[in-house]
Amino acid sequence: MSVVVPVRAHARRRSGLVAGGLCLLVLTGAAVALTTGEFPLAPAQVWGVLTGGGAPVEQYVVLQVRLPRLTMALLVGAALGTAGAILQSLLRNPLASPELLGISGGASAAAVFALLILGVTGPALPMIAFAGGLAASLLLLAAARGRAAGYRLILAGVGLAFFTAALVGFLLTKARLQQTQSALIWLTGTLSSTPWWQVGVLAVVWLLALPALFVVGRWLPILALGPDAAAGLGVRPGPARIVCVVIAVLLTAVTCAFAGPIAFVALCAPAIARPLVGHGAAALASSALVGAVLLTFADLLAQFALPGVAMPVGVVTGALGAVFLLWLLATSKGRSL
Repeated sequence: MSVVVPVRAHARRRSGLVAGGLCLLVLTGAAVALTTGEFPLAPAQVWGVLTGGGAPVEQYVVLQVRLPRLTMALLVGAALGTAGAILQSLLRNPLASPELLGISGGASAAAVFALLILGVTGPALPMIAFAGGLAASLLLLAAARGRAAGYRLILAGVGLAFFTAALVGFLLTKARLQQTQSALIWLTGTLSSTPWWQVGVLAVVWLLALPALFVVGRWLPILALGPDAAAGLGVRPGPARIVCVVIAVLLTAVTCAFAGPIAFVALCAPAIARPLVGHGAAALASSALVGAVLLTFADLLAQFALPGVAMPVGVVTGALGAVFLLWLLATSKGRSL
C-alpha cells in the first residue's frame, strides 16, 4: 500500500498536467481560429462579441461563421479521439480505429445512400449513419470470434472498408453531377458551412454519452487483463465489449454524418495521449483533448496553409495521419503487430 499510493498520486499529477497543457493548446487554437481570416479581428473585438457587444458584422463573423466551425472541430476531434481510444484499448492494438475497422465506411455508405438516393437531410441523417456504423461493427464482431480476435478484426475491418468504399463509389456514379460534387467534398471531411443545429445535436450526443464513458473508462483497464480476470473482478466481458463498441460507433457515426469521414484523428490521438499520460490505461479524457487539438489546428492549416485556397480538413488530417502511420509502423511497437 505504501508503494501504490505514491504511484497513483504521481499518475494523477501527471494526468492533471497533461490535461492542463492540452487545454492551453485548445484555447490557443480557439483564439487563432476566432481572430484569423479574410476579416481579421483583434482579440478585444472577439471578446466584445462573446460578451454581447460588437458591431453587427463582427457578430456575424464570430457567431455565425467562425464559432460554430470551431465548436464543431472541438466536438468532432474529441469524439474521434475518444472512439479511437476505446477501440485501441479494447482490442489492444494501436492500429484499431474507426476508419481502419470499416466503421466509418459503414456510416459513410449509409449516409451517402440517404443523401443521394433517399434525399434525407437534417437530424435524421446521423441516425441513418449510426445504423450503418452499427451494422458494420456487428459484421466485424461476427467475423472476429476466436483466440486471435484482435488481429482477425483488423483484417475484417480492412476488407469491410474496401467494400464500403466500392459501395460509395457505385452510389456516386448513379448520382447527378451536383450531388456528386457535394458528396465528394463531404467524403473528404469538411467543417465548412457548419450550422448551429448540427453543433447542438453533437453536443447532445456527447452529454448522453458521458455517463457511459465514465463506466467504460473503468472497464477498459479491467478488460485488458483478460476475460477470466475481468469476470473475477465483476466485469462481464461480453456485455462490456458490446457497450464499448456501441459507444465508439455512436461517436464515430454522428461525427461522420455531419463532418464526413475525417481520417486518422481517431488513430493518432490515442497514440499521442498514452505516452503523455505515461501509463497503459485507456486515457479517454487525454485522447479526447488531443483529438480536439489535432482537428482544430488541422482545420487552421486547411484554411490558411495555402494562400487563397481553402481545403477540406480531411485532406490535412489524411496527409498528417499517413506520415504518423508510417512512423508507427517503423517503431518497434509497430513492427511487433
